Amino acid sequence: MSFGLIIVVVIALAIYLYSKHPRFYAPKNFTAAESPYFTDGKFHNLVDVPVLVSDEGFFKRLHSFFLKRTKDARPNKALPSQKTDLKSLPKEEDCLVWFGHSSYFIQLDGVRLVIDPVLTYNASPVPFTNTAFKGSNIYCAEDFPEIDILVITHDHWDHLDYRSLMALKSKINKIITPLGVGEYLKKWGFPADKIQEGDWFSSLHEEGLEFHILPAQHFSGRLLKRNRTLWASVAVVSSQRKLFLGGDSGYGDHFKEIYRKLGAFDLAILEAGQYNKHWPFIHMAPEQTVQAAEDLQAKTLFPVHNSKFKLSQHAWYEPLERIYTLCTDSTDSKQQSLCLPLIGQKVPLAHAEEVKTPWWRPEM
Repeated sequence: MSFGLIIVVVIALAIYLYSKHPRFYAPKNFTAAESPYFTDGKFHNLVDVPVLVSDEGFFKRLHSFFLKRTKDARPNKALPSQKTDLKSLPKEEDCLVWFGHSSYFIQLDGVRLVIDPVLTYNASPVPFTNTAFKGSNIYCAEDFPEIDILVITHDHWDHLDYRSLMALKSKINKIITPLGVGEYLKKWGFPADKIQEGDWFSSLHEEGLEFHILPAQHFSGRLLKRNRTLWASVAVVSSQRKLFLGGDSGYGDHFKEIYRKLGAFDLAILEAGQYNKHWPFIHMAPEQTVQAAEDLQAKTLFPVHNSKFKLSQHAWYEPLERIYTLCTDSTDSKQQSLCLPLIGQKVPLAHAEEVKTPWWRPEM
């Protein structure tokens, strides 16, 4: 056997063995006939939309995504932050702490929630790719108190992170996910009796809070097979507040439908970042994010899905700048209130709109 062939065999064997890691687990096909959103062996959006819209070939898109240079795609210095001591927060204090991208900690009516925690330095199946921006990854599992409820919105790598969940495992008491996502967690050793799954427009009650599993316009899948598990947004209702956790979603009529069913929200946490002309239906442009907040009749908008990973080809600060300009320069009497915290900064939920500084600007 030639030396070159030996190298090829070794590389192939290494890839094969790496692919057997639990993080690459693929759930079995969902078979619950009671979900009206599961047909033809996969879940569907309320309105069928394409994931990609492009007349470019696969290899041209691949070349453009990985090799095309985008000005300021990543910050040239460490992002500013304020690291809140999560363990010392009084449980009766309703507050939120953002970890960058779509990961955050919430205290609500004495209940501690963690949403889509990604505490590692890359959100990707390939090592050393999709690395976190400098200064954005300031929390680790040891910083967390006991977690009453973990919420996972869908199974993409930047929302469902094996290493983060395994590090937090001993602290997590209960888990809420859309249909099928719990299969990953069971495979990773989480007890089945800790996990509750819900279909769109279903509701769950845990620790005195209401959780509504709601539509999002997106897709699921961690490798080649898509839509075996459901993706969702989540409403959390306490005795005092109503929060909307948007997960990932393109813009659609589902936001108005959610308002019709549940009424107005105190805070809407909505994606604003990683948009691209090639996937306009599964992620929102900043202007659509503001419109979605208006559709939800949200008192305050908190734009997330930014400031940690580069998953598209816009400047890292562009989503926040566009939303800030739109909402603060507007003469519209319906001007949208914003919450724009630093990573790690404590946000009092009673006054979330007061945490609003354009921290991403160079002069700040």
